[in-house]
Amino acid sequence: MADTFAAQQHRTQWTKPDLDLSNADWRSGSQGGGDVQIAFVEGFVALRNSTRPDSPSLLFTPAEWSSFVQDTRKGEFDLT
Repeated sequence: MADTFAAQQHRTQWTKPDLDLSNADWRSGSQGGGDVQIAFVEGFVALRNSTRPDSPSLLFTPAEWSSFVQDTRKGEFDLT
């Protein structure tokens, strides 16, 4: 990586590192019916589409992930 993490963060306001997810332990939901997988990597939560594992993954801090899970449980994202 040519740029340092601090330099990238300053230029782009991106506060999450460029993680190597190639050896991540990807897990599917307990129901096994969805296309979403998560992995816990270096203090972050990575989220990907299991049908397109080479596509970009989303990264969440533990606080962001916790907020997302709590809001999901409250029905915040219920589309029905």
